Amino acid sequence: MPLIFIIMEFKDDCLIYRLNFIKDPREMYGLLKSQVNWRQDNITLFGKTHAIPRYHAWYGDPGAFYKYSRITIPINDWHPVIKEIKTEVEKVTKLKFNSVLLNYYRDGLDSNGWHSDNESELIKPIHVASVSLGAIRDMQFRRVGLTKVERSLSLESGSLLVMKSPLQEYWQHQIPKRKKVNEGRINLTFRLVSISS
Repeated sequence: MPLIFIIMEFKDDCLIYRLNFIKDPREMYGLLKSQVNWRQDNITLFGKTHAIPRYHAWYGDPGAFYKYSRITIPINDWHPVIKEIKTEVEKVTKLKFNSVLLNYYRDGLDSNGWHSDNESELIKPIHVASVSLGAIRDMQFRRVGLTKVERSLSLESGSLLVMKSPLQEYWQHQIPKRKKVNEGRINLTFRLVSISS
């Protein structure tokens, strides 16, 4: 088994990265691309409405609803393959998750802007486990309130990235546009959210 190692350690924050977490990432990418209930919602920023620059989907336990940027994503029952990935993620991280946000970046022009995963539905302490499939994309980090990019990490296909508490309190991250990336990427971010009746 590949070794889990800490590649970044901030003052009180911890980011753990593991290569080769998914045995056959190419096959898994193709399966999820064709079987996930992808959707593209609109977002309003600075008074202008436009389609978010990626597709997304939400899977989880009954009542595990989720909203971000004023978008409420309909919940899907667990896909058996996604549930299997969740089980392995929980085994490796020793953390519990009840839901997952999937993002599908069609190419390098799809992106995800600066943000912290700190929505009110997330149960504290906030831990997020992220599995990457497909094209290698870099994730950038900056401190909350600052504009300078301080760290960047290339996320390999089949890798697992764990963002442990309290990282989301002090840092933001983004997946920037990359014109030279012509392939797609799927990202699964497992979360623990409060359950609504």
